[in-house]
Amino acid sequence: MKLTVINTFPAFWVFALASPIPSPEPVLHPLFVRQDIQSPVNASLPNVTIFATGGTIASQGSTNLQTVGYQVGLGVQQLVDAVPEILNISNIAGYQISNVDSGSVNQTILLKLAHQINEELAKDDVSGVVVTHGTDTLEETAFFLELAVNSSKPVVVVGAMRPATALSADGPLNLLQAVILAVTDSAKGRGTMITLNDRIGSAFYTTKNNANSLDTFFSTEAGQLGFFINQVPYFYFAPSAPIGAAYFDLSNTTSLAQVDVLYAHQDMDPALFNASYVAGAQGIVFAGVGAGGISAKASEAAESLFNSTSIPIVASHRSVDGFVPGSDGGFTIAGGFYNPQKARVLLQLALTKGYNYDEIKDLFAQSYPKP
Repeated sequence: MKLTVINTFPAFWVFALASPIPSPEPVLHPLFVRQDIQSPVNASLPNVTIFATGGTIASQGSTNLQTVGYQVGLGVQQLVDAVPEILNISNIAGYQISNVDSGSVNQTILLKLAHQINEELAKDDVSGVVVTHGTDTLEETAFFLELAVNSSKPVVVVGAMRPATALSADGPLNLLQAVILAVTDSAKGRGTMITLNDRIGSAFYTTKNNANSLDTFFSTEAGQLGFFINQVPYFYFAPSAPIGAAYFDLSNTTSLAQVDVLYAHQDMDPALFNASYVAGAQGIVFAGVGAGGISAKASEAAESLFNSTSIPIVASHRSVDGFVPGSDGGFTIAGGFYNPQKARVLLQLALTKGYNYDEIKDLFAQSYPKP
């Protein structure tokens, strides 16, 4: 694999693949190892590692007016080339983990990210990491990293709502702000963060709220962590852990448990629960109506499946925000504040690490409000 060196600024550099990775089954491609570089580092600057996965931020359209239907194709070097100011902020290292739309991000990519990020953050000379990602499932990857990374150093997940070729493309500024955030002392101890459109949010709470708008990633109930003003991050609160925060050591993990999400609606097919189990699901989350409800027939089918298999079934909510309360009886595990996609990640990691039903129930209960 050919490596190229950028000499945009004499004292700084970034390495990257000469071309994007088209493989549908991405393999980890290290772009460089910092200690192998012959040129001296700029000791006055902190070190940040960028993990590129693809997405809109790495996409191109056929015209500068195209904002849908574009194609992923830019590598991490091209992302950094578009914002040379980044090299005035940090010594940049990079890994091209994949180059796919975020709907194609799978457990292979997630585990590579978790393993590599933990390795990077364990290095004394690395200040923080940035993950570039497609926005459609960005919150899932960010929440996964929130649970799988063991470090107080900043982990920043960033994307874009417009491709790199569009008028007023948002990716370059988003990436610049992500790197700034990764080297900011006051960003330490805040877990994994998501930053787009000047907002800084916790991966625990932040959700994509609009399929097209630039101002889409935020938390309507828990609020934001901070905001960028003139490219300076300002935080509203001191660092604190979200209620219910957990950590899963995945250092020796090579695969993740299968967990499916079922969407509740009028006339929901009750057979979906059993079909999911037959297809290999080890756990099920349903996006319930209201505060975690499903039809009587669907509930009967789900309870029958639970009674015969003991498969954990988590009730979440299909609304953007809300809370599914726990109860003393019943066969479902109440998802609390977790939306379906984040409930799935939490259940998936718990099953992967061998949690039993009661332990999973207690894990979700940790996020419930306490009197």
